[in-house]
Amino acid sequence: MAQMTKEELMEKLFHADYEQLKGRKLRMTRVRVPGKEVCMAHVIRAADAGIYQNLALHIGVHEGEDHTGESIGLIRFTPWEAVVAAADIAVKSADVEIGFMDRFCGTLILLGSLTSVQTAVEEVVRFFDEKLKFRTCEIHRS
Repeated sequence: MAQMTKEELMEKLFHADYEQLKGRKLRMTRVRVPGKEVCMAHVIRAADAGIYQNLALHIGVHEGEDHTGESIGLIRFTPWEAVVAAADIAVKSADVEIGFMDRFCGTLILLGSLTSVQTAVEEVVRFFDEKLKFRTCEIHRS
């Protein structure tokens, strides 16, 4: 989809009223309407301590546990409640732990070995694509 200018957007939105609105101060509000979408899926290979600390993944671990060096899987959903089903699929499909799950923003962070995290993220995206008919994105890896 080609990017349009502010003027083109205004003309498209207000059609006949556009000429009368030209030059006037207008306030526009953007509203996000959640669709059925997996809008981000990303796998980070072995992560260093800084990433874990910045994502607050070091908080709440049991004494002696250290997840530094494990891989991280990040997945983002709309509607946000879909994250609950995704977490269930992830832990049943691979040996991963839930590092963070937010059902109010649709974010899921998975922790584990690279192979396990990749498997879990792939299974979640596949399930949402094939079974739930969500629009899905490509899985990125870094």
